Order: sequence, then structure tokens, then C-alpha cells
Amino acid sequence: MALCFQGEPVDESSVKKMILTFEKRSYKNQELRIKFPDTPGRFMETELDLNDIIQEMHVIATMPDLYHLLVELNAVHSLLGLLSHENTDILSFKDVVDLLQELTDIDTLHESEEGAEVLIDSLLEGQVVALLVQNMERLDEQVKEEADGVYNTLAIIENMAEFRPGLCTEAAQQGLMQWLLKRIKAKIPFDANKLYCSEILAILLQNNDSTRELLGELDGIDVLLQQLSVFKRHNPATAEEQEMMENLFDALCSCLMLAANRDRFLRGEGLQLMNLMLREKKMSRTSALKVLDHGMIGPEGSDDCHKFVDILGLRTIFPLFMKTPKKMRKAGTVDKEHEEHVCSIIASCLQNLKAQQRTRLLSKFTENDCEKVDRLMELHFKYLEAVQLADKRIEGEKHDMVKRGEILDDVMEDEFYLRRLDAGLFVLQLLCYIMVEISNSGISQLQQRVHQILNLRGGSVKVVRHIMREYAENIGDGKSEEFKESEQKRIMDLLENF
Repeated sequence: MALCFQGEPVDESSVKKMILTFEKRSYKNQELRIKFPDTPGRFMETELDLNDIIQEMHVIATMPDLYHLLVELNAVHSLLGLLSHENTDILSFKDVVDLLQELTDIDTLHESEEGAEVLIDSLLEGQVVALLVQNMERLDEQVKEEADGVYNTLAIIENMAEFRPGLCTEAAQQGLMQWLLKRIKAKIPFDANKLYCSEILAILLQNNDSTRELLGELDGIDVLLQQLSVFKRHNPATAEEQEMMENLFDALCSCLMLAANRDRFLRGEGLQLMNLMLREKKMSRTSALKVLDHGMIGPEGSDDCHKFVDILGLRTIFPLFMKTPKKMRKAGTVDKEHEEHVCSIIASCLQNLKAQQRTRLLSKFTENDCEKVDRLMELHFKYLEAVQLADKRIEGEKHDMVKRGEILDDVMEDEFYLRRLDAGLFVLQLLCYIMVEISNSGISQLQQRVHQILNLRGGSVKVVRHIMREYAENIGDGKSEEFKESEQKRIMDLLENF
């Protein structure tokens, strides 16, 4: 059945009519509001007329190629004007939010990139995020309609951020980051809005150093740690609460990519909290491991590594290295993920620790007749086999492609590399790094044990060197050229003496 407006089928001409009707009614309502601010009865009729036309305008969301009319005929400006109405109990506010949510539906935006770009540009020009945040500030979430208003507002922000990730920085600075942190730490029972806030927060922080910095400046690291501390001794009560916990952990991992936040994490006793979570064996354990990995990696993780040893973190991490826990494994977490984080933490400690903390770490490898070295070698052969199997399959596929006269392009090469990673290449590189580091520690017992097991199981120093060279080539992603060169040289020196 064809959609109609005032008896006409909906097309460009009737959409123009619709928008002009909206403009007239919006202006009339505004005029009477200014004239009779204290007698709502005088402008109530225009209010209802306005709501009716806003409802009619939902049909425009089915025609994104006509979005340019909303901009050209000033409707976006007027809609944003309605958002800044003083009293939020007016029906218009909720209706405007519902309309904007539908207009920015991500599938609709992708139907007409051109129309979408015009609409999003116009909304951003009108400071839409700042207006939406001001409105959420005024809403009372104890009232169901207003709580729904908050949820739908967040949906508009999510839609726009998904369509244009670049707007996250601007959105965060227009009061959104501050509002999200305030809402996440509000002492109200867990609900759908809190879950949504955690989701939006994680989106804002993805690959974005300026939003990470802003969160740090707003004491957001402490907010995240406080919210997560609940899950130290208790599992989330529902699947939704578990999802929120994971979002907050993801947000924390993102933030730790920024060096300044590592310091805030350290001062906020984040290491102690994560260490306790590892010991408590609740659902939060897997994510706590991931956070420690993010906090300790690279030269910026040096302080965290030293503190980790001081709070007896080695006593927590090595049992997890010796045995990958089967119990409390959250759905979908595989051994590889666990082993990668544990090995990465140990590798970071070997890279960053100095003096007595380094001695304490190395002595872990000698205790109980070098059992940690035995486990290291066991994991080495496990991952070596998996990667060699993947390499064999890839070689076969490449051979077949050449036979068929197909060209091996960069996209295929990237896909093959991802398959090697998936088989456990990065874990294998970390294991080789640990092996080479402890062999160069000056403790002959460790070097002897490594070589003894290599020989016993038909392994070879040559293979380890090859893996380490590949590791060195990919080192320092996003780090300075200077760091990259000095780290590569350090690894090559270690290999010389292996």
C-alpha cells in the first residue's frame, strides 16, 4: 500500500509540503509559548498539532535520499530548537527524539550515503550532542517515559557514531563523556540505560586517544575501577549485567593504551584490584587478565610491572601459566586467549623489570626443578605445531592459486597472515621471546634446560631464531621509530647469544 500525506502519495513534493506544514506549526507554537508562557492552555492546541505533524514525518525515514530537504527547508534547525524547549514534559521532546532516532537508523543511513552525510553534517552543525546531553540532564529516569527518552537519545548518538566514527571526539567534548561517567556511577539499580551507557562509553574510547585523555582528566579511571570492584567477589546477576561488566573492562583496556592513564590506573590501585580478581576466580577473571596485559605492555608499562611484583602478582600469574583453568571459563573464551594474555604479561615483566624485581621473576623459573621452563617448552611445541600446520595449508592454497593463474594480492596475504595469527602465531612469538630472555639471564641452569628440551623433542634453535626475527620485524606498532630500532637491536643481541 502506497504511503500518503494529505491524500497524496508520499514523494518529493508531498515531503516538501509536510516539512513546510511542520515549520508553520512549529513557528505558531513558539509564538504562542512566548506570548503566554504561564498559561499552557493557550498553546496546548498548537502543541498537539505540532506532535501530529512530527508523527507524520516518520515516513521521511523511509526515504533517506530526500534527507537533503530536511536541511534545505530548515527542518533540522527547527527540530533541534524543539530539543531546547524549557519543559521536558512537553510531548514534543519525546517525539523529536523518536523521529531523530528513526532518521539516523544505521541501516537507513547506509541506504543513501549522500542523504545521510547531509543530515549528519546539519545535526552536528546544530550541536546536536550538546543539546541531547542537556536534555538527558533534565530527565527523571524514575518516570518510565523519561527513562525511555534517555535510551532513545543514546540510540541517536550510537547511530551517528557508527556511521561517522570521527564524531566521537567532538561528542565526548560536548558534555557526553561527563554525563556518561556520572550516569554509570549513579547509585541506582542496574537497568537497560546503564548497560547502554557502558556500550556508548566503550565506543567513544575505541582507537581514540583524545577521548581516552578526556576520560582520564575527568577521573574516569577511578569510576571504572569502582564500578568493576563489585565483580571482585560477585558474578554479574544477569547476562545483561555481564555484558555491562565486559563493556567497562573494554573501556578500561582502551584507556590503558594511553601512557598517562597507566599512571592513574597505578595510583587508583587498579593492579591490586585486578590481582584480587585473578585470585577470586569469578567471571571477572578473564577480563582482569586482559586489563593487566594492557597495563603492563611496552616501556610505558614499566611502573606497573614493578608494582605488580611488589604486590606479589607473580604468585597469582604463574599458577595461571602452569595450568590453563577449565573452571569459570566464560562462554567463548578459548585456551589461546588465556595463554596469550598470561605469556604477554610474563614477557612484559622480562622486558621491563630491573634489579631485585627481575631477580624475583627469574628465580620463579628455577624453582621446583625448573618446572616453569618445562611448561614453557610444552606450550612452545603445542603452538609451533599449530602454526606449522596452518603454514602448510596456506602454502598448499598458494600453490593451487598459482596453478590456476590467480594473482596473490595484498588482501590475500593479509588474510593468510590473520589465519596464522588465529593459529597462535603471536603466542608462539611470545613463548620464544620468554625462552630467549631467560636463556640470556646469566642463569646457566635455565639455558641448559631450554636447550636440553629443544634437543630432546627435535626442536631447533634455527626455528626459534626465525620466529623471533619475524616478531622483531613487527615490533613497535604505533611506537616511535627510535623505540622500534632499539628494541629490534636488543632482540637481535639476545638471539646472538641464544
